Amino acid sequence: MPPSTRIRNTLATAVRVVLVAVTALALSLTTVPPAQAAGGGPSISKKHFGTLSNGKKIDVYTLRNSGGMRVKILTYGGILQSIEVPGSGGEFANVTLGFDNLSDYVKKSPYFGCITGRYANRVAKGRFTLDGKRYRLAANDGPNHLHGGVKGFDKRIWKAEPFKRHDSVGLVLTYTSPDGEEGYPGTLRTKVVYTLTGDNRIRMDYRATTSRPTIVNLTNHAYFNLRGEGNGRILGHELQINASRYTPVDKTLIPTGRIARLGGTPLDFREPTAIGERIDSRNQQMVRGGGYDHNYVLDSRGQGLEVAARVVEPDSGRVLEVITDQPGLQFYSGNFLDGTLRGTGGRSYPKRSGFALESQHFPDSPNRKNFPSTVLRPGDVYRTTTIYAFSTV
Repeated sequence: MPPSTRIRNTLATAVRVVLVAVTALALSLTTVPPAQAAGGGPSISKKHFGTLSNGKKIDVYTLRNSGGMRVKILTYGGILQSIEVPGSGGEFANVTLGFDNLSDYVKKSPYFGCITGRYANRVAKGRFTLDGKRYRLAANDGPNHLHGGVKGFDKRIWKAEPFKRHDSVGLVLTYTSPDGEEGYPGTLRTKVVYTLTGDNRIRMDYRATTSRPTIVNLTNHAYFNLRGEGNGRILGHELQINASRYTPVDKTLIPTGRIARLGGTPLDFREPTAIGERIDSRNQQMVRGGGYDHNYVLDSRGQGLEVAARVVEPDSGRVLEVITDQPGLQFYSGNFLDGTLRGTGGRSYPKRSGFALESQHFPDSPNRKNFPSTVLRPGDVYRTTTIYAFSTV
């Protein structure tokens, strides 16, 4: 074979090899899921979010899983600032209410997405007695104490340490509350671990220890709209709560001490029901809350983490499950939103444009011996876990 012929054959073979390789590469790119093609596995990054008036800098961490779900967490208040999840058609939306700037969180926020403590929810008249000693807390909600006081955990700067595992990413937040802060006894060392998993779950693990006997009740106060924040009201969301009892409240929204049956009341969500179906009932409890703002006594089987509530948004197909080991769940239907707040997407938040499902011990437990205890003593460890699990129908 002449040299020129061998050269032509060699070149032709090389061209075929290159074409096969290019074709294989093109085929592989067309079969890679969009989220993987865009960036691969889970990731976490940090950016500056804003600066407080005292010069303290606040960061925002962005957690992303391999499916494209993104969660943004602030070091101010441990706030879940954004939660982007897909709908049944694959379209992503931020489903939690929040702000795009630090100033609004400092001056205007009704506890959007924050860690609430030391005591989430209400304590009657801001008073409780522990081991024979009477303690006084701030009355920052009419006559009562709410969500840890004037400057609770929602307004504190948390130290953050990111971590990454093969299928998840997360953030370890720590804060030490000194003895006497907001009137609470004991130095409380608190750790909250946020983990974003590969199956679109936000796991929140709470831990705390104390130097003196104290009371503790920690939760997250995210407001949700599964249609997307700023995208109308939540009245069409279908809610199911696994509870057959609740704690009725007085006119200041403090539990009366009774644990009552839900059957026959507009507060009964044992079967999936649209949030707006009975929200304007003239039932006394509904009138007092201006809608739903009540603690549900969960029908727990005592087996650790259990599904407390499930919410389906029919239009988007998005589903939220709240899974917890806590005895109670506060359902709040956004009754005090009034349209004056503008969210991350630039749209206003009218009344009932977001709902909260706060896993917790019962409100005013320190003053109710028949409620599960919230007392933490030196040598013991406060431990609780709650999961926000997102999916589609």
